[in-house]
Amino acid sequence: MAEQRETKGKNAWHKAVIIIPVLGITAIVALVTTAVLQNKPLLQKYKYGIVLDAGSSHTAVYIYEWPAEKDNDTGRVQQTHACKVKGAGISSYSVFPGQAGASLKSCMKEAERLIPISRHHETPLYLGATAGMRLLRMENQSLSDQVLWSVEEVLQSSPFSYQGARIITGQEEGAFGWVTVNYLSDRLKQGSGTTGALDLGGASTQISFVANQDVAEESAENAVTFRLYGNDYFLYTHSFLCYGKDQALKLALAQQTQSGDSSVLDPCFHPGYSVDRSYFSVYSSPCVMAGKPLISRDSFTHIGAGNASLCQEVVRRIFNFSSCSFSRCSFNRVYQPPLQGPFGAFSAFYFVMNFLNLTSGSMESSREKLALYCSTPWTQIQQQHPDVKEKYLAEYCFSGSYILSLLTDGYNFTSDTWTDITFIKKISGSDAGWTLGYMLNLTNMIPAEAPDTPPLPHAGYVTLLFFISLFLFLLFLLFLCLRFLWPRCDSQTQMI
Repeated sequence: MAEQRETKGKNAWHKAVIIIPVLGITAIVALVTTAVLQNKPLLQKYKYGIVLDAGSSHTAVYIYEWPAEKDNDTGRVQQTHACKVKGAGISSYSVFPGQAGASLKSCMKEAERLIPISRHHETPLYLGATAGMRLLRMENQSLSDQVLWSVEEVLQSSPFSYQGARIITGQEEGAFGWVTVNYLSDRLKQGSGTTGALDLGGASTQISFVANQDVAEESAENAVTFRLYGNDYFLYTHSFLCYGKDQALKLALAQQTQSGDSSVLDPCFHPGYSVDRSYFSVYSSPCVMAGKPLISRDSFTHIGAGNASLCQEVVRRIFNFSSCSFSRCSFNRVYQPPLQGPFGAFSAFYFVMNFLNLTSGSMESSREKLALYCSTPWTQIQQQHPDVKEKYLAEYCFSGSYILSLLTDGYNFTSDTWTDITFIKKISGSDAGWTLGYMLNLTNMIPAEAPDTPPLPHAGYVTLLFFISLFLFLLFLLFLCLRFLWPRCDSQTQMI
């Protein structure tokens, strides 16, 4: 009997010795498998995309990158480089169209150096021209085509995958600016509230936001619908051609030079400022061409008066608030629903307001600061900013006054909603603007439906790891118990 008990004890011990390692190995395999599935190692390889923003005042080349191992190119897109092309915008080369393409070569060579050669052939390259080229096309379709051909010739000769150069619509510019702002701030994936987009260039301005009412019902031309990450967004967007800050200045000067006088006392320029301007420089744009006065002289003296309140009156006259055939309008008889949510204001909105130190504070304090700035003598302004080109420096008083009037009189922001506006240059390291949204749309990098989630939520993953670890610990304790206690108990049984 004792022999049988000893044999049974040995067999049980041998089984335990075999079962416990098997269970331990199984638990370890489960732990490793869970970790691998949850956190796949990132391969440090990237794909790239290039977008050229051919604006009215300048052209910028943006390079974007995203993780190459992501399925369907749905990895997080980041801007890695921006190159500002020397010279003015491509529309300024209408007299010598061939020079438009040549102006891009330096920045394109820079892109070739920055993007790995192995990725050149698969890197999409786009050019979108905005309001400056829209105006040139209005003025002379043939010259507009020649400028685009010149640009295309240079871009096609690059080693990248050229996808085309075109003049985008104002609605596209506004809508893709909205996509960029909300993509970079992760609001699209969250499916929560979105941020409106306010864009100001040299020749146009755009406003875009998700409205609480059906925009298409009242004004279909201002309605855009997106389905992104499984959510539907019904967007109001409108672009005002001729209301970028440079063209707005021409509109304001046209209002003040209708009499054809030899001099103009302008409240939107600093006291002591005096420059001779040609009438052609004011009336050469399609925005004001029709209103050119019948005069014999070629130029006038532009004299600054530095009066912000009078400047506001001058600026308001370039808007038309006389009538509205919709339930409500912004200006120029254009429908606009009630403003909704926070807004990001970028491009010239940011650059002007940042220079004037007006990116924070109330609407009233912004007006007070601007009034003080505009009344500062021109010589003092020059001494305070010796590194800023005089042309740009002289226009900040007008530009600041125009932005305040555009946002309040035009877009209907009030002292209560003024703080809903955030003036932004970049979001998460990428420039705010239409270019990223444009590329995301053309490459289908934002899925219409929500992407797959990890096998487990983070909390579930941590919980599972905890219980597997606890199980392994208990197995180890059991092993110790069987290893050191069972033989002792078995010996005592044999002695009895």
